[in-house]
Amino acid sequence: MLKSLLPNDYVKTVHDIPLEELKQQGIKGIITDLDNTLVEWDRPEATPEVKEWFQQVKDAGMKLTIVSNNSEKRVRSFAAPVQVNFIHSAKKPMTKAFVEACKQMNISVSEAVVVGDQIFTDVLGGNRANIHTILVVPVTDTDGVFTRFNRRMERYVLSWMRKKGMIHWEE
Repeated sequence: MLKSLLPNDYVKTVHDIPLEELKQQGIKGIITDLDNTLVEWDRPEATPEVKEWFQQVKDAGMKLTIVSNNSEKRVRSFAAPVQVNFIHSAKKPMTKAFVEACKQMNISVSEAVVVGDQIFTDVLGGNRANIHTILVVPVTDTDGVFTRFNRRMERYVLSWMRKKGMIHWEE
């Protein structure tokens, strides 16, 4: 079970994801979480930096889909202005939305990566769908009500993994 919570890679922000390296590995699409992965959970729109990253993904020849557990209203209001495809109410860590995102991008799961800030939703769901996972540091220290409990459990699990030598990145 714990191995399912272990991300394949870890970076501080989406901006640190090596797009060209992923492309060379055959990656054609990125499935990304929204809240606290791209922007703060309470920020309604993309920052200039996130818009620039979207363009870099596109310039690298990759497709992009936001997969979020949040409501349609929240995800649509963020994604529509920047013309990014999305799946809302995803029920992560269930795999259905990840597989659907791959279908929408017309790629196989082996040609995708999942990027997110939570091991119990993004990483677990991506790993269960057999998709390469990349964990990022949350963009803010605050969380919505439902995420606070997950964060406490996540800190415990990551600490245990670090002590067992399963992960090697810094806090």
